Amino acid sequence: MKLKNSFFYTLREDAKNEDSISGNLLVRSGMVKKTASGIYMFMPLGLRVKQKIENIIRDEMDKSGANEVAMPQLISGEIFEKSGRRHAFGSDMFSLKDRYNRDFVLGPTHEELFVMAAKEKIKSYKDMPFNIYQIGNKYRDETRPRYGLIRTREFTMKDAYSFDIDKSNTEISYGKMAKAYNNIFDRMDIDYRVVKADTGAMGGRLSEEYQAISEMGEDTLVLCDKCDFSSNIEIAEVKGRVFEKENAQKMELVYTPNVHTIDEVSEFLNISPDKTVKTLVYNVDGDMILALVCGNRELNETKLRKLLNAENVVMATDEELKTVTDASFGFLGPIGVNTKVVIDNEVSTMSNFVTGANKDDYHYLNVNLTDFEIFKTGDIINIEEGDTCPCCNGNIYFKKGIEIGNLFDLGTKYSESLGLYYLDESNKQRPVDMGSYGIGTARCMAAIIEQHHDDKGIIWPVAVAPYTACIVVINTKDEIQNELSEKLYNLLTENGIDVMLDDRNERPGVKFNDMDLIGIPIKITVGKKASENIVEFKTRDGKVDLECSLDEVINEIKKIKNN
Repeated sequence: MKLKNSFFYTLREDAKNEDSISGNLLVRSGMVKKTASGIYMFMPLGLRVKQKIENIIRDEMDKSGANEVAMPQLISGEIFEKSGRRHAFGSDMFSLKDRYNRDFVLGPTHEELFVMAAKEKIKSYKDMPFNIYQIGNKYRDETRPRYGLIRTREFTMKDAYSFDIDKSNTEISYGKMAKAYNNIFDRMDIDYRVVKADTGAMGGRLSEEYQAISEMGEDTLVLCDKCDFSSNIEIAEVKGRVFEKENAQKMELVYTPNVHTIDEVSEFLNISPDKTVKTLVYNVDGDMILALVCGNRELNETKLRKLLNAENVVMATDEELKTVTDASFGFLGPIGVNTKVVIDNEVSTMSNFVTGANKDDYHYLNVNLTDFEIFKTGDIINIEEGDTCPCCNGNIYFKKGIEIGNLFDLGTKYSESLGLYYLDESNKQRPVDMGSYGIGTARCMAAIIEQHHDDKGIIWPVAVAPYTACIVVINTKDEIQNELSEKLYNLLTENGIDVMLDDRNERPGVKFNDMDLIGIPIKITVGKKASENIVEFKTRDGKVDLECSLDEVINEIKKIKNN
């Protein structure tokens, strides 16, 4: 690529309305352009990065034995009704009607279509295993698109699906995908962790996420300082505190004017926060539920949903709260209400604790578990830094992560709902066992930049850089420099090295700044020593800075590519 007559531009100032480092640098470097909230166009350099990421994914998927297909993005809404996921996606799904008033959606994911495809092949147990995948666009009407390419409404995903006769064989397919994913993200030079996660709307038996470590990440990763325990905070098990059992005291109603928060209650009553119990009211699939957790803990809605085997768990509105009690938030408790009560495991070990009295400006002292009826007990709180690891005696610590990939052991959820069956060796009909495996290509772009940048711009790893090397001509009016640059450009091209030639009539400082901004790994400067066939050879990460002859350039580049 020669820049002089190419579609190439950069921005000097920070991008407006970009709330992440990667989003800002991608826009400034002319790699992407926002057209609407959560929707981007990819310019030539950005598209090359995206394609290189996709080629790495495609290479490893093909090596694993998977076969590539292409699915439509316009999907009949009827199939999502059959699978039961129309309601699960809700308003996140883009919906439309055709001219005959038939219901269609823009694909948020493609499990249903892959099942349709598999039906064409699968009749007998002999027709499995196999894995098919695509790299294509997805559409989700995100409530709040943000962080550049990290959360968008239109995005490209690699999604793969394995089809097996039973759980044990799905585990083998799952393992192959895990190995392929490790290779993919290692090749991209991403610092990642694999964590257990909630299966969410996808459902199934197991889910794991590949999380790129980044402060810009939306997910909280739970890690142990002694063992390899790793989990998304949504499902991280809490090895809760077990409080010392006390003799039950007489429950007492006390006046607590204008005392709403746990800290205010603790200060007013001169007690520790872990002697208080926080009462929260939730709408669980249309029914009101009281959830009780220790005062200095935070409730985990994902765990509450799983404990109650519910689809939707939402904090009660003011109007819904009135159906439970006349008291305001801050004075709620389990005493005297005709509502199911769910308590956390820690609360089940507490004695003589404080709760709201369901009466404004009043609390109860010395509440015990015998004072109210308990519907269910379970782990419904968030794990916290410093907690004991659920697998060993290590200490828990957190990191932020960007989810770049996921693995799902789906079991038979989709095959049963959509009628994907096979005949086993005994000629009995059985549902096909499935796995689902996704990677967000644009998210990978963003994650790489979040991990690989400095105050000058992007520092692309060689494997995904738009071009491996750039040649900067200091003086385009100097014939010797121009001739050497052309010779070098042709030499690199002939040797299969993708190269950019900055032959623009710009000041050297402008060219250097642009090359730093767009993050080309290797910068070759043709300047005053061109008459001696000598060039400056530098890497964007600063690890290599030397002068070399034209004959040595290829070997220097090969050294870097092979590292």
